[in-house]
This record gives sequence, structure tokens and C-alpha cells, in this order.
Amino acid sequence: MFTLDPKLQEDTFFVYDFKVSELLLMNNANYPWFILVPRRPKVAELTDLSFEDQIEVLSEINIVADLLQTNFQPHKLNIANLGNVVRQLHIHVIARFQHDLVFPNPVWGSASEPYETKDAQELVKKIQTQIKAQELILK
Repeated sequence: MFTLDPKLQEDTFFVYDFKVSELLLMNNANYPWFILVPRRPKVAELTDLSFEDQIEVLSEINIVADLLQTNFQPHKLNIANLGNVVRQLHIHVIARFQHDLVFPNPVWGSASEPYETKDAQELVKKIQTQIKAQELILK
């Protein structure tokens, strides 16, 4: 049975359930930062997923990347699967800007500023609405 790693649970806000992955918002207002977690038990690597799930996760990454580009117009997207702290497979999709706090360095381990609850809720609702609208178009 799938359970979300406690560290991910603690550090994120739930956004949406895609076909394979749970979409989360990282509680760091310094960067538009989303995390996809495939809802598959005991999966640590992308290659642990079935090929069909890998394809679906790639599609989900593309949706999140498109949402970040549309809403934030970043200089660069960082898409990464590290797993050094949290072993459970999770894919970071982060909008980066030349003017952000640590650019061009990685965001890992940099200063974190939690969202005001209201701001996180507004962003989550906005992204949920956009995903649902996109799903209606694709049907």
C-alpha cells in the first residue's frame, strides 16, 4: 500500500492526484516548487516503475512544467529526482529565475521561507483549477 513519506508530508501541501502521481507544493515561498510522488509502494527509482507508469509520470511532469512556465515565466526549469534525504521516488519541478536567492546554484539546502497559509491555499486552488480545465480540454 502507498504511503507518503513523513518528510514529504511535513514539508508540502497537497495539490492534486494525477493518474499515477500525487502533486505536492513544497512549502518554500522562495521558489514555485512542485513535487510529483508516484503512488506506488516501495518505489525509490524511476526505473522501479513499470514502463507504462514511467510514460505517465513523464506526461505528468510535462503538465506541471507547462503550468510553471505559463504562470511564472521562469528563466529555467529544474526537474530532478535525487532521493538522498527521502528515498521514496519523488520528482521536483522547480521554476528558477536569474534573480532568485541562490541562482544559479541549486535550491537544495538553501534558506526556506514557508508560505503564508492563505498564499499557499490560493496557489493550490489556482493550479487545481488549471489542471481540471486542461483535463476537460483533453477529453
